Amino acid sequence: MKDRIETNRKISATPQAVWEIISDLESMGNLSPENSGGRWEKGVTGVEKGAIFRGKNKNGFRQWSTKVLITECEPPKKLSFSLRVGGKEWCEWSYQIDAVEDGCVVTESWIDMRTKLQEKIGWLVSGVSDRASHNLKNMEATLENLALLAESK
Repeated sequence: MKDRIETNRKISATPQAVWEIISDLESMGNLSPENSGGRWEKGVTGVEKGAIFRGKNKNGFRQWSTKVLITECEPPKKLSFSLRVGGKEWCEWSYQIDAVEDGCVVTESWIDMRTKLQEKIGWLVSGVSDRASHNLKNMEATLENLALLAESK
């Protein structure tokens, strides 16, 4: 299965200002309703292609961690990372930042690559049965929070 959802938002801030916020994955919990931050692994101190990040997530009383691999890193235009469990890719998240006359448009996307078994495991761990709808709602909230933060600087 390969389903893709995306949403975008115009932000009245420079692409560089937005990049500095989204590339700080340790602070992503300040933007995302589900992610609560995390840490870089293996001595990495910031976003770079090939780096591994351990994210922390929550939904109600449920909490779990994820391991993501940075797959694309093109400051200040694009950041993509794939969630991996047991060496298998489950999904990919991406932020595309496109400059416009008075700021930028940020597009957040999610590509679901899970098998039916992986979907069931994900539901048991997270309590989310419709991951696409859940993620779209959270992505819209994340971009709203990103805009509020970037436009306040």
